[in-house]
Amino acid sequence: MTDLDVSTLRAAYDSQLRPEIPDPVPAGVTVERDGPLVRIVGLDAGGFLTYRDLGGLTGDELDALIARQVALFRERGQSVEWKLNGHDEPADLADRLRAAGFVPEDRETVVVGPVAPLAAALPVTPEGVRLREVSSHADLERIAAMEEEVWQEDRSHLVRGLAKEIDADPNSITIVVAEADGTVVSAGWVRFPANTGFATMWGGSTLPQWRRRGIYRALVNYRARLAEQRGRTLMQVDCSEDSRPILQRLGLVAVTTTTPYVYTP
Repeated sequence: MTDLDVSTLRAAYDSQLRPEIPDPVPAGVTVERDGPLVRIVGLDAGGFLTYRDLGGLTGDELDALIARQVALFRERGQSVEWKLNGHDEPADLADRLRAAGFVPEDRETVVVGPVAPLAAALPVTPEGVRLREVSSHADLERIAAMEEEVWQEDRSHLVRGLAKEIDADPNSITIVVAEADGTVVSAGWVRFPANTGFATMWGGSTLPQWRRRGIYRALVNYRARLAEQRGRTLMQVDCSEDSRPILQRLGLVAVTTTTPYVYTP
C-alpha cells in the first residue's frame, strides 16, 4: 500500500465512521453533544466520548471541554471512555486527558481495507467447531461467560449492550459464535453502520485452549462474507497485536491507532 492509499483509507474512516454514534439509537441510550464532542450514555458499562475532530480546540478551551466531562461523570458516579485516535489533534491531547484524570488502557491498531479479499479467503472451520449466528438472550449470556473466562473480569455489560442494539435494529448487527461440544469457544460480531460503505468487526476473543487453530480467521471470513452480501466494500477493525498480523495478511491496512482513555470517579 502507498502512503496515498493509507491516507485515502484513513479519510474514509474519519468521514464515514466517526463519530461512532449508534443508528438507530437504542432504547435507554442517550446521545448528547458538547461542542464537537458526542457523549453516549446507556449503551455500555459506562459513558463513551466520540468525535470526528475537535474543531481546532486547543489550550484552555480544550481543557474546559475535558473538565466538563469529568465533572458530569463524577456527578453520575460513572466511568467514561474517551476514544483517542493516534492522528487526533492537538498533539498534546493525550497529555491533557492524563492531567484531567483519564487513564490510558491498551492501545489497538485501526485497520481498514477491502471486504473482497476477506470474503474470498478459503473458509476453513477447525474440526469439531461450528459457526452459528445468534441473537437470543441466552446466547448473549454464553458469550459474556466466555469473555469473562478470557479476560477475568465482568463482561455482563455485553449482554445489555448487544441486546439493545438487536432490539433497535436487528439488521444493523450480526453476532456469530464458534461452538465446540456445545461450548462457546469464541465469538465476534459485525456491524453495518447506516449510510456508509463500511462493515466493522468486533469481538474475536477465544478461549486460551482453542487458540491457534484458525477459529479467529474463520470468524473473520464468515463475517466478511456477510458484509459482501450486504454490499459493503470496506471493513474496519480496532485490533489487538494478536489479530493485527492476520488481518494485514488478508489485505487490511493500518491507518491509525486507538487508545481508550478512561476516567473513573
